[in-house]
Amino acid sequence: MDITKKAKEELEDRLDKIEAFIAKKGIGSTQLQKVRKTQRDLNLGIMLGGIITVAGLIIWMKAAGKEE
Repeated sequence: MDITKKAKEELEDRLDKIEAFIAKKGIGSTQLQKVRKTQRDLNLGIMLGGIITVAGLIIWMKAAGKEE
């Protein structure tokens, strides 16, 4: 059991390395890198927008509470 499990893990590790190499050097790799960067920037923008919205709502609710 232990030998088959170890062999399976080693094969999976090698496959991961091959997939990473293909993603880095293969056809379309530059487009893939651009898409990943765009996705990261979009996620950061959405997160920042959410934080600003929550902060604005908190400030608005506090200001509305003081008026009463």
